Amino acid sequence: MKVGLGADHNGFEFKEEIKKYLENTLEVEVVDFGCHSCDAVDYPAVAFEVGTAINNGEVDRGIIICGTGLGVAIAANKIPGIRAATCHDVYSAERAQLSNNAQILTMGSQVIGPEAGKKIVRAYLDVQFKSSHKVQQIIDKENEIHNAKL
Repeated sequence: MKVGLGADHNGFEFKEEIKKYLENTLEVEVVDFGCHSCDAVDYPAVAFEVGTAINNGEVDRGIIICGTGLGVAIAANKIPGIRAATCHDVYSAERAQLSNNAQILTMGSQVIGPEAGKKIVRAYLDVQFKSSHKVQQIIDKENEIHNAKL
């Protein structure tokens, strides 16, 4: 599995901890979309990069971190076909993937700490989506809206 990882400046240090965990403990290949320091960056740009990489098949799933996890989720969800879920507990992370096929997990560095984040990441990555008519309804509606705009 290849995971796209990103953060804004509020999530930089948290991202670095998660990156080490992914690479060294879970032995997952990571593509780091930044940011690469604590210097201020706009979180939508990072979210768009990770979401686009998923749509292009460059990565299988994404993890994006900002202060709350909410802003990056909202931004990523603007990309057609992307489902990003903010999760701050293990159960929600598991269900985000298992029930909803969320390709992106978002977390808030000012909401939870890195140790909780590692457990959440493991729960999210340890499960695989099973087909769901509910998710298909979401996909169909998104396609209907997109086609109506064309």
